[in-house]
Amino acid sequence: MEADDLIILHEDNHIIVVLKPQNVPCCPDESGDDSLFDAVKRYIKMTYNKPGNVYLGLVHRLDRPTGGVMVFAKTDKAAARLSESMKSGGFSKRYLAVLSSVPTRKQATLENYIKKNPLNNMVYVCTKTDEGAKFASLDYSVVGADAGLALCEVSLHTGRTHQIRVQMASINCPIFGDMRYGGPKAEKGAFALWAYRLGFEHPVTHEAMKFLIEPPTDLKPWNLFASEIDEILRK
Repeated sequence: MEADDLIILHEDNHIIVVLKPQNVPCCPDESGDDSLFDAVKRYIKMTYNKPGNVYLGLVHRLDRPTGGVMVFAKTDKAAARLSESMKSGGFSKRYLAVLSSVPTRKQATLENYIKKNPLNNMVYVCTKTDEGAKFASLDYSVVGADAGLALCEVSLHTGRTHQIRVQMASINCPIFGDMRYGGPKAEKGAFALWAYRLGFEHPVTHEAMKFLIEPPTDLKPWNLFASEIDEILRK
């Protein structure tokens, strides 16, 4: 993606908060495709005429098909403090997801042990004693249902690879458009998982920061829940 295509939600001397588009890797990976990380670095270099290599700290990640809010650090000091805050639970991360079926329980905490198979880049629910098992925990709440689908708000307690996708699939409610974990194909690639809210303490000013951004409600299945999404964003 081009630097001019960036949607910047906030920028100061220490951090930059941007929208990660769907189907763009958040950082360089084995695909070799251009990443959001690369685009932000190009933006900083171009905007401020910085010579040489531009510093940018990767603090957290989003899966390639997932869109939403991301924060990057512009200094190593900010990166270290944000990373420590992330580890200590100082980040509030909330997602919207459209599930391919309606969960039996309208509100619940899901706790599992999961592990990644590096051969196929998929994550599976496993037992606590399995080698490589990691504890995963999230809360979900159904906020709307239509046409056999459910709109859920999800809050993460842990940040594991593919966590929401795997845990929702484990209750037979895979993400709409997530064919990898059993979900139906979405029109125009509208993978229905979106990081809509990010909250954290500013690493230098200690100000409470909160950023909200809506999913693409012009696309199916998000368009089925436009009013519910609007209400959530107005809270």
